[in-house]
Amino acid sequence: MLQKFNPQNEHIFVFVRDKIVPRNEAQVSVFDSSVQGGDAVWEGLRIYNRRIFSLDAHLERLYQSAKALDFKNIPEKAFIIQAIVDTLHANKMYDHAHIRLTLTRGEKITSGMDPRLNTKGCCLIVLAEWKPPVYDNMEGITLVTSNIRRNSPQTLDSKIHHNNLLNNILAKIEANYAGADDALMLDLRGFVAETNATNLFMVKGQTLHTPAPVACLPGITRALVMQLAAQLNIPCVERDISLVEMYQADQVFTTGTMGELTPVNRIDGRLIENRSGTDVFAQLFAAFRTCTQTMGYMIV
Repeated sequence: MLQKFNPQNEHIFVFVRDKIVPRNEAQVSVFDSSVQGGDAVWEGLRIYNRRIFSLDAHLERLYQSAKALDFKNIPEKAFIIQAIVDTLHANKMYDHAHIRLTLTRGEKITSGMDPRLNTKGCCLIVLAEWKPPVYDNMEGITLVTSNIRRNSPQTLDSKIHHNNLLNNILAKIEANYAGADDALMLDLRGFVAETNATNLFMVKGQTLHTPAPVACLPGITRALVMQLAAQLNIPCVERDISLVEMYQADQVFTTGTMGELTPVNRIDGRLIENRSGTDVFAQLFAAFRTCTQTMGYMIV
């Protein structure tokens, strides 16, 4: 799975700090914390039918991540929402679009690690692109188990949605060399955590299982799937899941804003067979699609 450049994005407009500029003029200072140390937080947003899906939940997570990293002078939510809406209007993007929303600690007075060097406040970046889901949700994807372990709360807590993604990128590199679409990552105890980019679910019988959010991001799409499962009377259990259990699963799928809900066909070359008798994934995907077409922050 390799994303390709979309010519529609060649002349897009991007919001940086306090104004909208053409793509080729969008830049941050070499003293910005995102450049100096990956010191930033981010969210992915998807636009459906003139609606920004799950905007409140994404902004709340952005704020909680910034709070955990002790950011100062965080922009008000009203400012961020207006920046998003203005950027979408500038690009005339009201459907089939994706936003990378980034909040950096801001510009430093001199290079260095100390956050006290950041005296100018946070820098907001709203990057909106014409971008369909990154996976083929009809054909599905393949995964390979990475040797890179997902971070634990003892190192860098996954509850912080930060820009320091080298852990994930190293796993993705392994997947690329193995010819898989993405990497399945384990925690330090050897249990399944998530992929390098998405949360994981498996179906066994009529029950949905997902890794406890110890070394994985408690994703927003993940939370919605669990909510939909409850509405559909599909039992859902959060627990430690071994790799062998994934091999034995009736269905496996990933969840995330950029990819939505995506079936997994093979893990480490092993075929994931549907032996459950009921297509739990299809039920959840249909319910999710209804949500994307009827819920969200309306762009006016």
